[in-house]
Amino acid sequence: MVRDGIYYGIAAVFVAIALGYFWAPLAILPLLLGAFLLWFFRDPDRQAPSTPGALVSPADGKVTFVGQVIFNGQTLNRISIFLNVFNVHVNRSPWTGKITRFEYRKGKFINAMGEGSSEENEQNVVTVEGEGQTVHFKQIAGLIARRIVFTNRQGDTISRGERIGMMKFGSRMDVFFDIRADLKVKVGDKVVGGLTVLAIVPVSAPPECPTPQTTAGRA
Repeated sequence: MVRDGIYYGIAAVFVAIALGYFWAPLAILPLLLGAFLLWFFRDPDRQAPSTPGALVSPADGKVTFVGQVIFNGQTLNRISIFLNVFNVHVNRSPWTGKITRFEYRKGKFINAMGEGSSEENEQNVVTVEGEGQTVHFKQIAGLIARRIVFTNRQGDTISRGERIGMMKFGSRMDVFFDIRADLKVKVGDKVVGGLTVLAIVPVSAPPECPTPQTTAGRA
């Protein structure tokens, strides 16, 4: 469980005690809210697939867009994932590599389902380089989600499926990657962060080990 859930849960219990002092039935609502918050901030363990070139979903949710867009002057694939309040909100790295860029952008809090939210809403933009590929992803705040958390720093090396932060109470995640990738999801699919493969991206082949040289012995 994310630590925030414990804090919110304790706060709800104190509110329930205070209200219950005046009239016991008043304690029911904050207790139910506290139980929901403890459930909302759940953080299940997951093992990312080891398939070479697998780009995994960075969040739980529903795929709302799959297609090509212009990002930073390049034509890239983009997959957008919308998180509702019932999804796990802990985010995970979609790719293995080094964080070469991290940028926080202030913005609006319009409905994250809308296309404009990708550019206009408050967001963290992260670039990861590894295995001969550059992958970008955005944590995008939504109408209800007013706080996005990214726990790593520029220069850190992260692994596919590794926890990298969370978005609170519904929002959106965009992933940008090579147009040569073999897409594995479509609009309407439900995905699981750290587990669902969004696409298979072409990667650099590992360096070949030199063939050992043998020398014939002399008599």
